[in-house]
Amino acid sequence: MPDTAEIESATNFATTAAWVVAAVIAAYLSGVALSWLVHRLGRRSQVLRDIAELTRRPVRATLMVIATTAAVRRTAAEHESWRGWVDHALVIAIIASVTWVVAGLVRVAERQALRRFAGGDSGLTDADRHRRKIKTQVVTLRRLAIAVVVVLGAAATLMTFPSFSDIGKTLFASAGVLSVVAGLAAQTSLGSVFAGIQIAFSDAVRVGDVVVLENEWGRIEEITLTYVVVRVWDERRLVLPCTYFTTTPFQNWTRNATELLGTAELDVDFTVPFDAMRAELDRLLRDNPKWDGRVGVLQVTDTIDGVVRIRMLVSASNAPALFDLRCDMREGMVAWLQRTNPGALPRRRIEHQTESPGLPAQVGAGPRTRYNGD
Repeated sequence: MPDTAEIESATNFATTAAWVVAAVIAAYLSGVALSWLVHRLGRRSQVLRDIAELTRRPVRATLMVIATTAAVRRTAAEHESWRGWVDHALVIAIIASVTWVVAGLVRVAERQALRRFAGGDSGLTDADRHRRKIKTQVVTLRRLAIAVVVVLGAAATLMTFPSFSDIGKTLFASAGVLSVVAGLAAQTSLGSVFAGIQIAFSDAVRVGDVVVLENEWGRIEEITLTYVVVRVWDERRLVLPCTYFTTTPFQNWTRNATELLGTAELDVDFTVPFDAMRAELDRLLRDNPKWDGRVGVLQVTDTIDGVVRIRMLVSASNAPALFDLRCDMREGMVAWLQRTNPGALPRRRIEHQTESPGLPAQVGAGPRTRYNGD
């Protein structure tokens, strides 16, 4: 039969467990009530709304851990065999929950900064470019701050272990060797992190910028401390390390402005009426909402292989609009040539020479045939 000590220990454990369950339920209900109260108060304050939304779960977890700790210390005897590891686990849980709360507050600060300095969607004006710059820097700072908070939380957790102090002394004694080894091992990772910070604050590229790299056209979708995500025009994602943007040349079409120039070229016959073609280009541009009204020029840039090369130089407010505008101008001009000047479409000429007996050959004196070339 169990002795009196075992019965007392079991009774104490059951009592403690009951108190812990009651404390956890009470703490959870208190957390729900607190969230409701902050949400009600947040009707007039955006900061309180963000706090209620982003710290709801970590605050509830913290309250439940604190309540559990209080219940254990109030009801459990200190001489119980399980008391030591339970107290240690609760200390670690408190550190983890507080770290979670601080990370949530960092996200609240990020949201407030974005709302105040980088509100609105990525657009086409100088203000929009400034907001995208602020957004890139704020998001990078938020990730860096959360990383620091997590590292500090992990360090505080390690400090709760008695053997950690001995490990720390050993590591401190060999800090010189370990720093060299760690530096060599983490050279690539640390280089990516510093490159990410450099990208965020050098303003070389921002979230929302249009770039051309690796023979791909895309838009910067996300910038982290170690990699950059580029959304390619066909919805693919190109993931590149941050060091790529600090060591490899790339095109940034929206670095200082979003307005761009583009060309659409056509090969036509020598009989094309240039004045009428220019008038048609002006009409097409005026009727197209993608044209920003800055540049609209038609030029003869070359004559090669029996055709005249026409270049239409147009402008638009951003890269997607420019691509569509170039396609529209090319299509509209071809349709106009087919409708009004079919003879101006590209053709190839073959000239035959005929020789009369006793007379020299006359160049161009024979019949001339024309056919459409492929």
